[in-house]
Amino acid sequence: MCYPFRHRLYTAANPGLSPLPVPNPPDPQAANVTYRPLLDPFGAAARGLSGPGATSTARVLALTALDEHADDSLVVVPRPDAITLFGLAEDELLDDDTAGLFIPGNLDAALAYLETELAIRERSGVTHARRLLLVADCSQEADRIAMLLKRHPNAVFAVLLGQWTGDRAMVDDQGIVQGPPAVASTLPPHLPAMSRTEARDRLLGTLARHQDTRKPSSRRRSTSRRN
Repeated sequence: MCYPFRHRLYTAANPGLSPLPVPNPPDPQAANVTYRPLLDPFGAAARGLSGPGATSTARVLALTALDEHADDSLVVVPRPDAITLFGLAEDELLDDDTAGLFIPGNLDAALAYLETELAIRERSGVTHARRLLLVADCSQEADRIAMLLKRHPNAVFAVLLGQWTGDRAMVDDQGIVQGPPAVASTLPPHLPAMSRTEARDRLLGTLARHQDTRKPSSRRRSTSRRN
């Protein structure tokens, strides 16, 4: 359990490859080996996911963002999706200052928060601020989400379940990824399965590790940092 999450993910997504670079490889053909970088939750503006492995993939992406990018990003997960993805109770993690994670009541509230936050940044001329990652079932808000992503490139990103109208990667029950290159190429060809129970344990463990080192903040105030 103490083995870093990123190393577990790398091992599952890249069997047979070492996550550590090997200088001066003796085999001159080594440069021709295709290398898949570690999963980047911010590698695409929008990742639509479908198939029996979609929910597991969304869990992995959300946890990677929280584990690797807690200092410079904020993961926004509406409460219904937090229940689906992590098995959280209705009243769990209500702390407004939970490190790197914000759980609004529903998707409408999540989008209202993102729209307000990004509008404040735009009006204030903020150029350096935390990246925002929405992880949610897009429900009936696909057009609203698409507009938000288009208006604020490189500031807000999305991992979307449900009937997303853009490109979607299909993840089967073995974690094999297929789909349009615009989405599938930003994911490893194979992703490890992650149950809701394991995801919950990892979520709580990740938040606990970051709790003592994070800077005080409030979701009710802007998460922007002026340049």
